[in-house]
Amino acid sequence: MKLKTSKKKPLVITMGDPAGIGPEIILKAAKIEALRAFVAGSADVLRFYNMKIRAGADICSINEDEIAKIKPRKGSIYVLDVESPLSGKLTPGIVKKEYGEAVYRYIKKAVELCMNGKAGAIVTAPINKESLNLAGHHYPGHTELLMELTGSKSVVMMLAGGKLKVALATTHVRLKDVPSKIKKENLIETFRIISDDLKRYEGDKPRIAVCSLNPHGGEGGIFGDEEGKEIKPAIDKAVKSGQKVFGPYSADTLFARTVGGEFDVVVAMYHDQGMGPLKLHCFGKGVNISLGLPIIRTSVDHGTAFDIAGKGKADPGSLLFAIKLAEKWAGNNR
Repeated sequence: MKLKTSKKKPLVITMGDPAGIGPEIILKAAKIEALRAFVAGSADVLRFYNMKIRAGADICSINEDEIAKIKPRKGSIYVLDVESPLSGKLTPGIVKKEYGEAVYRYIKKAVELCMNGKAGAIVTAPINKESLNLAGHHYPGHTELLMELTGSKSVVMMLAGGKLKVALATTHVRLKDVPSKIKKENLIETFRIISDDLKRYEGDKPRIAVCSLNPHGGEGGIFGDEEGKEIKPAIDKAVKSGQKVFGPYSADTLFARTVGGEFDVVVAMYHDQGMGPLKLHCFGKGVNISLGLPIIRTSVDHGTAFDIAGKGKADPGSLLFAIKLAEKWAGNNR
């Protein structure tokens, strides 16, 4: 196939865990939309799932010199094969060291391609953290890995879907460790990153509403003092620097207020405080976004779903939303 140069930089989609639903949702997405994107992964793995679930996609291997020339075609997916230790029979739905190593290499290659300007943004399929750690790459998730690979000092995890955008002050940490990590300096940096990135990619400074950590905002210190000692001073500092930051507000009502249009982004103090309401609001239609990176990265709002991997049941909806948002932000990137 002779390829012509494209004016827009294509997106790079990391294939995700070979044993998860990443390959399947990529194949299904390609059948629904003509993707201006290519996959950093394994053509053999995609062919395995293509046959297993009878996806009927056309899988085309490319090299790095052909990246700029890919032409979106419905039903086709371009694959840049990344060298990995994969060998033998592929088994969906299992944890395996080799799969974790492959995942790491796919992500590393995708970052490299974005950093050197060959790709416009990264869209990541889900990974299994146990497999990643078995391979010797000890990261709690994509966010921390991308932070290291890009040399970023601070990264904020944000999910968006429906009428909600929810960013996290802390990500994958034990609940009992959360209070010790709610610090004024960290929150100030979180607010700055959210404000700067959303203005850069969406045009306006966002209205950022901040959750309290404790029930009812601590009730004047009865249930906790983090609001007065750390959260409110950080908000005051952000406001003085010109950001639109409000709160802290009790989390039990804040998400409803935001869905109603009062705010643009909610900052939750810990993972489940923010992700529970968002996934109730728009599960399967959410997009995971890493803010604070020198590159654009979006992802699905779900995991590897080992229980249905290889069964043809996975829904590509979240991946398609992640691709569309990455395309939009790459087009707006100033």
